[in-house]
Amino acid sequence: MRRRKIYGWGYEDEILTAEENQELEAKWGPYFGVDQFEPRPAPTLDEIELRKPRVTPPGSLSSICSTELYDRAFHSYGTSLRDSIRAFQRDFTNPPDVVAYPNTENDIHALMDWCGDESIALTPFGGGTSVVDGVEPPKDGYKGSLSLDMANFNKVVEIDETSLAARIQGGIKGLDLEAQLKPHGLTMRHYMQSYALSTFGGWIATRSSGHFATVYTHIDDMVENIRTVTPEGVIESRRLPGSGAGPSPDRMILGSEGSLGIITEAWTRVHRRPTHRASASVLFDDFYTAAEAVRTISQAGLHPANCRVVDETETQVAGAGDGTQSMLALSFESAHHPVDHWLTLALECCADHGGHPIPEADETARRGGAAGKYRNYFIRLPFHRDFMTPRAILGETFETAITWDRLPEFHAKVVAETEAAVRDVTGGKAYVTCRFTHIYPDGPAPYFTWRGLGRWDSMLDQHAEIRKRAGDIVNELGGTVTHHHAVGRLHRPWYDQQRPDLFADAYTAAKQRLDPNGIMNPGMIVG
Repeated sequence: MRRRKIYGWGYEDEILTAEENQELEAKWGPYFGVDQFEPRPAPTLDEIELRKPRVTPPGSLSSICSTELYDRAFHSYGTSLRDSIRAFQRDFTNPPDVVAYPNTENDIHALMDWCGDESIALTPFGGGTSVVDGVEPPKDGYKGSLSLDMANFNKVVEIDETSLAARIQGGIKGLDLEAQLKPHGLTMRHYMQSYALSTFGGWIATRSSGHFATVYTHIDDMVENIRTVTPEGVIESRRLPGSGAGPSPDRMILGSEGSLGIITEAWTRVHRRPTHRASASVLFDDFYTAAEAVRTISQAGLHPANCRVVDETETQVAGAGDGTQSMLALSFESAHHPVDHWLTLALECCADHGGHPIPEADETARRGGAAGKYRNYFIRLPFHRDFMTPRAILGETFETAITWDRLPEFHAKVVAETEAAVRDVTGGKAYVTCRFTHIYPDGPAPYFTWRGLGRWDSMLDQHAEIRKRAGDIVNELGGTVTHHHAVGRLHRPWYDQQRPDLFADAYTAAKQRLDPNGIMNPGMIVG
């Protein structure tokens, strides 16, 4: 079978091309003043030694369980920078003892019973794309750990074409989900950078957001019901387009990050595949002016599919500009009617704020124009870590959300503090950029990227210090600790400050009722 990497993004046969490596060398070598990088080789399976499993599954579960080297190594980590560093350092000292691949809900119940009886931590595993330390087992406090992989729950079970909804199993990956909807002329339109490898159940558990800037954004607004297997039984809400009957059971499961149970399936809204599209790229002399144009578009109720502002530096690094202007990638789509008029109105908003559309002649080939170049850069970005980490280049992103009235001060201070942190920690140049991923009438979701040249022997400590200072300033200025990357262990210090204490107590009580032995993904959300 085609296997995923144990050290980075994608499958083992998905690697950067020689041309891509040369381009990255030419870009980052001069930036950091390095004549020639000396990269560390990627880890191979025969280099890795794992501790012996501390627990053994009973005979009744042995057919769905594995203690093989690859399975345990792959399920040790997600895909964050911290995960990548540890993998390249050959640090697999805390693998799950057992990896399970259940086929039915009865299998899940049996695995939960075994874990509860034997004090084994159970970590749900969807696509393994977590960037917040959300899928690795706890280091202590349990006799062992089990990673429960939902790969066999991979089907679109039922489609209601009258209501435009589908019943979908939790372990299906985004690429497969769309492939199964396509013959029906339908789509979920929930695309994010991890879409090909992340899973439907993982989207629900982490409250994911797709790349559509408005309307088709949050998984919260798409699900009609959720079915969750907990150690104490099944929770399943009634399938409805909406309900005002008390607190929603679904809202408790959304964002629970595996701390309450396993999402086995859910009904979700789907859509006719779009047939009408219109797009443009707009340049602005100033990032804040571009932000004002985006605010106007959002508050006008035009609902663009894409409304992504990219600042001057990131536009240049992506090869989509010369570094003197910010770019707005703007697009509309519909399955029912032409959208050119909506684009015209949005461009009028841009013009009111000094925006200049890139001439259509320069954007003839959508993938060859500025927005297309940025899109291609963005799609390949996860693979760049295979270049960055072995060369000790620290680089990560963090996303947040803030209201429009606070944006200028918020953006300026977050950029300044993050730049200072990178310079202080690395003693060298700091690269910090910002883009908007999502927009709302009351505020945007700024997405920051930072990079600096680290030291191989202290990369983890350097990353931790930079990440702490960036998180602290976001929290201090009133932004959210995460807009769509989930909490995990990485964001827990700031999430604990962001949420009300009494809510944490109430959630803990709910967890104790559903998970009395405390086996479900320990350390997520509470505890």
